[in-house]
Amino acid sequence: GPRYLNTTAVFFSEVLKMVCSYFFLCFEKGDIGTATSLVWQTFTGKFLELLKVSIPGLLYTVQNNLLFISLSNLSGAVYQVTYQLKILTTAVLSVIILGKALGTEKWCALFLLTGGVTLIQMPRGDAAATAHHAKGNQFVGLVAVLCACMTSGLAGVYLEKILKQSDTSIWLRNIQLGLIGAILGLAGCFMQDGE
Repeated sequence: GPRYLNTTAVFFSEVLKMVCSYFFLCFEKGDIGTATSLVWQTFTGKFLELLKVSIPGLLYTVQNNLLFISLSNLSGAVYQVTYQLKILTTAVLSVIILGKALGTEKWCALFLLTGGVTLIQMPRGDAAATAHHAKGNQFVGLVAVLCACMTSGLAGVYLEKILKQSDTSIWLRNIQLGLIGAILGLAGCFMQDGE
């Protein structure tokens, strides 16, 4: 069938996240007026908080675009297994940024995960190599998925830090993330596919 534009898919996923989060916020607050007033106050009165949320919003938008690049250059199985490294990056960044402590059992599990991802990247014969190269540049796909793992881990840990520092509703945070992601996604649409 006809190909879709990756940047457009990223933009509309952010718009959909924003709309769904708004409906959940309305349900949480009990009526549309209260939810709308809260959203308006957050966007007009708390500019510093909006700037803080713009960092994970940017990272998530970059991550989503990187995932499309990796998926167009790797087989689905290799992409899916390699993307599980986001668990490792999130854990390491949680230790560094949030000061969390991981026990020996968790570190061993992360080591096994890394070993499994490494094994899936190793060549398995001529048929497998041909299948990977026929779909795209495996190196580009691997770099893109590893960068997506890093941005995912960093965005998740940074967002957790923001959420712990305030009592703002998760739905309101998602609306902020969705708006920032939609703006950045729309800019990406025009820069990448504006013709």
